[in-house]
Amino acid sequence: MVKEDAFVCGIDIARKVFHAFDETVKFEAVFKDGDHVPSGSALARLRGKTRSLLTCERVALNFLGYLSGIATNTNRFAQKIKPYPVEILDTRKTTPGLRILEKYAVRCGGGVNHRMNLNEMALIKDNHRDACHPEMTITQSIARIRRRTERGIEVEVDNLDQFREALTAGPDMILLDNMSVVDMRLAVRLARKKFKDAPRPLLEASGGITLKNIRSVAATGVDRISVGSLTHTLKNIDISMEIFNK
Repeated sequence: MVKEDAFVCGIDIARKVFHAFDETVKFEAVFKDGDHVPSGSALARLRGKTRSLLTCERVALNFLGYLSGIATNTNRFAQKIKPYPVEILDTRKTTPGLRILEKYAVRCGGGVNHRMNLNEMALIKDNHRDACHPEMTITQSIARIRRRTERGIEVEVDNLDQFREALTAGPDMILLDNMSVVDMRLAVRLARKKFKDAPRPLLEASGGITLKNIRSVAATGVDRISVGSLTHTLKNIDISMEIFNK
């Protein structure tokens, strides 16, 4: 039973937990992953040996509560940005060993998965430039990466001067790191003006994004907003298993 309103995630995982221990357990799901579940609702009905149900109870509930917490947290952010046409992205700030599940929970809550790992896209951060070639400009860094890979390229900038250079260099995405709302709004205008009749780099806002400020960030016109707290700062949903004897 769910003890608070939530967006559920982990139904199939809970089923697998019970069936891994005892294949004879009957697991009838009432809701599916991604559904909004009102407080007091039953997620599933189970029938089986008492020993099997009690042995698997805590593991199944841990998965359900944790992943539903991520889905519910993500949906709160997704609701805040309506009706702006911007995507809520997760990050790689995940629990070791649980990234696939946590990113799945983000999708269940209405978010979008960014990179699963470093191989999916070339991201040029300030640490990368400082550690490898501190004398290299953003333009030179992007050109060098272009010669080495056909994957998409994203570059991180933290001020408008860096943004202007990145915009001219032509990456696939530009990460606006901890920039003010005023600067982000100006960055969007610069990008739209420069690429008036041509595809432009996607703009991603990141850093310090909370439920209190995400709407003002969405209003700047950025394409994407990445939120680390989707997966690293959340509250588990309170879910219990109740046994009823015939």
